[in-house]
Amino acid sequence: MIAYIVRRLLYAIPILIGVNVITFTLFFVVNSPDDMARVQLGVKRVTPEAIQKWKEERGYDKPLLYNGAAAGARQFTDTIFYGNSVKLFAFDFGRSDQGRDIGYDISTRMWPSLAIAIPVFLVGLLLYVTAALTMAFFRATYVDFWGVVMCVTMMSISSMFYIIGGQYLISKLWGLVPISGYDVGPHAVKFLLLPVIVGLVGGFGESVRLYRTLFLEEINKEYVKTARSKGLTEARVLFRHVLQNAMIPILTGVVVVIPLLFMGSLVTEAFFGIPGLGSYTIDAINSQDFAVVRAMVFLGSVLYIIGLILTDISYTLVDPRVRFE
Repeated sequence: MIAYIVRRLLYAIPILIGVNVITFTLFFVVNSPDDMARVQLGVKRVTPEAIQKWKEERGYDKPLLYNGAAAGARQFTDTIFYGNSVKLFAFDFGRSDQGRDIGYDISTRMWPSLAIAIPVFLVGLLLYVTAALTMAFFRATYVDFWGVVMCVTMMSISSMFYIIGGQYLISKLWGLVPISGYDVGPHAVKFLLLPVIVGLVGGFGESVRLYRTLFLEEINKEYVKTARSKGLTEARVLFRHVLQNAMIPILTGVVVVIPLLFMGSLVTEAFFGIPGLGSYTIDAINSQDFAVVRAMVFLGSVLYIIGLILTDISYTLVDPRVRFE
């Protein structure tokens, strides 16, 4: 197991290097520092002196990959690539184009994102699996039929409908919770309640229908027929055997999502005014703050690779047949 984890971590290095190089190419080759300066300063009536000053303040006046004017190792370290891409591997995110410490912003904004994502993840997993098991238990009945109809209907509706509809119905008409905003401490609950409900409702149709399909596939296998022939009740067969064997495909989608909980939801946080990493990324895109976008892309890549490794490890916990050589 240890050797497998080390091997997977070593595999992650070239992947992160590739992501880093592609991101650097998109931001500094396709889109030059001069273009960034014009966007920040304004395309009209911007002087070359103002562009040069903006680049010097952010270190964008250096060569991209190789600095022939420097000596020794500084020929490679005193470059835009080293200052803005290589340091990301040490999780040194630097400063944004607005002058803020990106690492500090991430460490403070991750908590509002987790405050929404963790309840949606945990409650949603319990709710979706329970609903899918219930539909599988009552398969080929009206419970199953209308459950599938409801899931397909909910899948066909955009998440924007749930957000706007929830704000209008629960906040504006009923006045139960604020439409948007955020607070710290216990007062944050009233601001988080509606985003959590919207997140649960928005993911219900797709998740329940997927889990139902997985359970029905397991029900038709030979070991289920053997368990029934031994006199086990349908409930015991379903909740003891089918659920356990269906956990591997469920874990494939579930465990990968866990590290990405830190990244927040771009749409939800933006609409509800939650100061998390999702709204942080949206604000950076809108303001053309490329330093923040680069940092979030790299962080998302790292978390996704961690999620894949956790997924493989979790397989051994639910299925002892899985072994890593």
